[in-house]
Amino acid sequence: MIRLFKIIFNAFLLVLAFIGFNAIGGEKYVEQVKTYVSNFIQEHNMQTAQKIGDFSKINEEYTIEQAANLMGYKVVIAEHKASKQKMMLVDSGKKPILTKDDIKSAEIEKKLNKLSKKIKYQEIKVQDVKVVKRGSIQIYGQYVPYAKFEAHVTKLPFSDVTGIVASVTTSDGMEKLAVSASDKKKYSQLITDEFFRKVYDKK
Repeated sequence: MIRLFKIIFNAFLLVLAFIGFNAIGGEKYVEQVKTYVSNFIQEHNMQTAQKIGDFSKINEEYTIEQAANLMGYKVVIAEHKASKQKMMLVDSGKKPILTKDDIKSAEIEKKLNKLSKKIKYQEIKVQDVKVVKRGSIQIYGQYVPYAKFEAHVTKLPFSDVTGIVASVTTSDGMEKLAVSASDKKKYSQLITDEFFRKVYDKK
C-alpha cells in the first residue's frame, strides 16, 4: 500500500512539474528540443545514407526517413513529403536480392511472389504480386530496367499497392535494389523518377 501511494505521489509531482514548466514558457523549449532532435536524426540519416549513395542532390520535397544496417543489409528509406510515397535502396553486399537479369526475365513475377512470402513486418503481409508493366529508370546516373508491380497487402490503411522494382550496379561492383511503392490510388511514377534520377554513386 505504501508503495502504491509513493507511485501516485511521484506521478502527481511529475504532473505539477510539467504544469509549472509550461507556465514559464516550457512549450517553447519543448518545440526547440523537438526541432533539434529532428535535425540531428536527419543529419545522422544522411551520413549513413552516404555509404550507399550520394543523396545530396535530392530536392526538399523528399526526406531521408531512415538509413540503417538491417540484418546485414544497408537500407535507405526516403519519403515524398506530400504524398507519403516511399522509395528504398538496399545494398545487400555480394549477394544481390534481385539482379538486372532477374528484372528483365519472364520469371520476375514468380521471384517477386517468392520474395513477398519472406516479407512480414508486424503482421503486414504482401501477397498476389503481379507485374503490370516494364520500363527503364535513371538511378546512379545510368538507365536500368524496372518492373512495375501491383500487390495486395494486409494490416495497412489500404489494401492494394503499386510500385516499381529495379536493380543497379554501382562503382563498387555491387547490385543494389531500388523500390518505390505507395497506395495503388496514389502511386506516381513521376515522383519515383524525380527521386532516383537525383541519386548518384557515392563520392
